[in-house]
Amino acid sequence: MSSILAAILWVLAGTVTALLPMRRQMVPGSLLLLSAPVLLVWLAHDHGWIWLAAGLAAFASMMRNALRYLWARARGERPEIPPELLR
Repeated sequence: MSSILAAILWVLAGTVTALLPMRRQMVPGSLLLLSAPVLLVWLAHDHGWIWLAAGLAAFASMMRNALRYLWARARGERPEIPPELLR
């Protein structure tokens, strides 16, 4: 499978995950978050660093809330979890 096809499938999986209710997004969203660096390195290897930069921008845009949460946890803060995730 080419890296472009894998990236397209990742974006489609991200779109489907975004359509799920918030409490059901945790597992697929986590898998997408963990698989993104591998996919971005693969894209950079096949197509060059400019596509890595574009992919990083898209990844940061799609996963901005998860990245903010992880950054706050890394700094030792206890960010508030939305109530819809606690159900």
